[in-house]
Amino acid sequence: MRILLAFLLALSLVQLGAQPPAATPTVPQDYVCPMDKDVRSDKPGFCPRCHMALVLGIPDEEEYPLDLKLTPAMFHAGEKVKIKFQIKDPHTGKMVDHFELVHDKLFHMFVVSEDLQYFLHDHPVPQPDGSFIFDMTFPKPGMYRIVGDLYPTGGTPQLIAKTVIVPGAPGADVPLVDAKLQPELGVSHCKNMDVELVMDPPVPIVGLKTLLFFKITPADGLEQYLSSWAHMLVASDDTIDLIHDHPYIADGGPQMQFNIIFPRARTYRIWVQFQRKGVVNTAEFTIPVSELK
Repeated sequence: MRILLAFLLALSLVQLGAQPPAATPTVPQDYVCPMDKDVRSDKPGFCPRCHMALVLGIPDEEEYPLDLKLTPAMFHAGEKVKIKFQIKDPHTGKMVDHFELVHDKLFHMFVVSEDLQYFLHDHPVPQPDGSFIFDMTFPKPGMYRIVGDLYPTGGTPQLIAKTVIVPGAPGADVPLVDAKLQPELGVSHCKNMDVELVMDPPVPIVGLKTLLFFKITPADGLEQYLSSWAHMLVASDDTIDLIHDHPYIADGGPQMQFNIIFPRARTYRIWVQFQRKGVVNTAEFTIPVSELK
């Protein structure tokens, strides 16, 4: 009897045009690269550009304080000094002790001199307490910018710049010299390759996207360096603007493309690092950026 009643009820609902409840639609989750936020996916995975793990949702930008300690505190150019890096949690003030790998390393360090004639890309050594140590010898007196590129677990990728003043001979004044840069475009001759730069537009405009095309000769034996086909550091002539970037388009062939938006009308020095047959090459260019007219 119960079965018959259930059948008659279902039949009456059909005759009245009733429909079963619709299933709740599934909304695709938005996974995004924490470094290249234009890279998105509807499922977990890794960024094809920088190889970082995609995260769910766009994280809010948050700056982590970076403390530098130099030992000995009194030193001069040409002398070895130990640099200790400590990253603090912006909420608790405690030292961060866990970081995510970014291009095979926990900490990428760039050092540039005030006149932009000196460039270094290296990797401080992690310590058990979460700090990082690097032995440095500054080649000449003056002002240097030290840039830390790192990714605290649970936070957002950081690019933090600190300033260090390096004395010369005892009693001598520290020379503070502005960068005097002339445009250097065309071809940069490196250790075992040449790199040619062509830009679109030919004269970059502040605030607008500039396409930088790099042609590599010879291109045989080109290898990924730290899980990327190239690494770029951009520095304005007053060392205020500092940008670390990777190729927008690259496949191991003779041409790569970077997309850069220059933030101010200044002259910029860029260093681009490639690896060919086990040799790291650093190409250098100087690019004037104009206001929109």
